[in-house]
Amino acid sequence: MRSLRRLPERRRAHFLPFLPFLPFLPFRPFLSFLPMRQIVFDTETTGLEPELGHRIIEIGAIELVNRRRTGRQFHRYLCPDRTIDPGAVQVHGLTTEFLSGQPRFGDIFDELREFVAGAELIIHNAPFDVAFMDAELAMLAAKGVFEQKLTTRDVCSVLDTLALARQLHPGQRNSLDVLCKRYSIDNSHRDLHGALLDADLLLEVYLAMTGGQGALTLDDKAAAAGVAAAVTKAVRPAGTLVVRRATAGELQAHQGMLELLDRKSGGKTAWRQFDCVPEAATPAP
Repeated sequence: MRSLRRLPERRRAHFLPFLPFLPFLPFRPFLSFLPMRQIVFDTETTGLEPELGHRIIEIGAIELVNRRRTGRQFHRYLCPDRTIDPGAVQVHGLTTEFLSGQPRFGDIFDELREFVAGAELIIHNAPFDVAFMDAELAMLAAKGVFEQKLTTRDVCSVLDTLALARQLHPGQRNSLDVLCKRYSIDNSHRDLHGALLDADLLLEVYLAMTGGQGALTLDDKAAAAGVAAAVTKAVRPAGTLVVRRATAGELQAHQGMLELLDRKSGGKTAWRQFDCVPEAATPAP
């Protein structure tokens, strides 16, 4: 099996929970069929710059497995032990008074790490949230909580949906509100920013940007559990299967088209690689 170091970061993260067991697995190639676990993630903060001591005050995260909601989510308000910029309060509405009785980041970190470990974080404008997460982790490391410095990408991989949106829609605005409008996702209830609310909207935007929610054969119960659902077997209609063969005239027209393609392509008609002489239909008596 290829070295995990050669895999893209977003794929490598899915192997992390299984690394201790890799030497004992006899059928390692089947690891490629492990479920894809993703966490749609957002934060609210006291300001814009973690370098100036601003802190995370809300975390919202929603779990996807194979692009389906599992029903699991993580949501916490946090006490920042500092004032909140007035401009930030206008964005999310969270006040120092409300947050004063909430836990601190260090109090909830073990639970958060367990929730996101080995998954791919889906974040809009990921450098912003990752910088704040790394700053919080650095403060815990300085207090001796970790034996060595820990970063967000040591725990999970990260996908930036803003960078993805810019690739898909170059030269256009790609804020979360704009993307909701572009992909017809209702955000009329978003009067203020909120980590869990924004994570929920981003989840819908991400699925729309990357091709929808996946297979439609999953039933609601299976989707809630995050597991594969039973597949309903198609019933073949009763009666004889009718096989209609091309007539001699249709075969002649087909051959004429191939010859035209041969001339246009210099004899490189792809159909010739699969061509055989089909049996013409026998005229009815």
